[in-house]
Order: sequence, then C-alpha cells, then structure tokens
Amino acid sequence: MTVTAAPASVLFSRDAAGYDDLRRRLIPCFDDFYGSALKIIGEWRTPRAFDVLDIGAGTGLFSAMALAQCNVGRLCLLDASAAMLEQARTRFAGNDRVDYRVGDMAHANLGGPWDAVISSLAIHHLSDDEKRQLYRRIHAALKPGGLFVNAEQVSGPTPSTDALYERVWLEQVRRLGAPESEIDKARERMAFDRCACVNDQIKWLEQAGFADVDCSYKAWRFAVLSGRA
Repeated sequence: MTVTAAPASVLFSRDAAGYDDLRRRLIPCFDDFYGSALKIIGEWRTPRAFDVLDIGAGTGLFSAMALAQCNVGRLCLLDASAAMLEQARTRFAGNDRVDYRVGDMAHANLGGPWDAVISSLAIHHLSDDEKRQLYRRIHAALKPGGLFVNAEQVSGPTPSTDALYERVWLEQVRRLGAPESEIDKARERMAFDRCACVNDQIKWLEQAGFADVDCSYKAWRFAVLSGRA
C-alpha cells in the first residue's frame, strides 16, 4: 500500500509501525473486501504450490492472508518503503519462503514468471498511464493461465459519485471508532491517491491481454478486480 513519490513514501514509512492496527476501522468492508480477493485465489488455485508476487505489499497484510489460506510456495513482497517491508519481515520471521524487494512498482523489474500476482490498495497511487503500463508488465510476468488479483481503492465514475464515496467512507470509519487523528493521517496519505474508476480499469486489463476480467466485489470506493493471463 505504498506510493512511489518521495514525499508520500516518507508518509507511509512514518506510519509503518502502526499501519495494520486500524485497518479494520479504515476499511469498513474489511472482511468482505479481502475475503472476496481470497475467494478468487481459492477458486483458481492449482493443486500444487504456486509462486506469488505481491506488488505494493506494504507490511504483508494481504500476503499473510494468502499464505494462511492458500498453498503458496514462494512469495515475493515488492514495496517502495523499506520501513514497510521491515514490518513484513517481522510478520514472516522464520519463513524462508518469503523474499523482500525494495522497489518502485512503476518501474521495478517484476521478475517471474509467476503463477499469481496480487496487490492490495497500492496501484491507485500510480497515474493512469502508469497503471496501464503496469498491467501490461504484470501480464508479461505471469505464466500462461496465471492470475492477477487487485484489491483496490477506486474512484467513482463521476466527480459527484466520487464525492459521495468520500462522504460515505468518513461516516463509516467514524462509526467504527477510528480516531480523528488517524483519519487525518489517512487523508494525508490519500492526498497522493490517483484512483481510477472500475470501468476504466477493466478496459485497461483487457487491453493488456487479460482474459476473464471481472470486478467481483465493490463497496463504494473498495473493489476487487481480477484477470487471467
């Protein structure tokens, strides 16, 4: 969940130590959101262990869920913030199947070929052109039939719906008890967001060569997108 611009990267590094603590309050649909992404992986997964790249992996929250529920072999976490990855190293201490790479997702070599590429609340920090380029690079980094799952923050299709998403999010996180100080920090990080709407991203994934492209879950500004190479 990390941006590539230097000032934003500093903000994410600053908040790395307590980043996971408020996830459930800052993502009101937390269980359904991540549960839907994991369901896609579970429905796709092969009997053998499969290798996974997590782009913008942050503290490894999404990766940890995948490891717990799926037959993951090798796991590589890519993030622009070394501080975030230090939190991930603590989370996965003693697990020799996990690798860590500090790198800008907009330009880093994705390696591969991977069986699956996953991402959570990260790609929306890129410009639209960078998103399109990244989707092409992800497709190229996947094995034939490989899976891409992006649990993402999206914009509304119009400015008015986008403003509605913001109002609803504020109402929900305050109802869930997120303190105003943490909401302020979240909005400070979100100042670097460059979200795109679901329809545009489905089109970009299809243009990148993905098949079975779908938005299988959406709750206001949170959506799960997927496709197969």
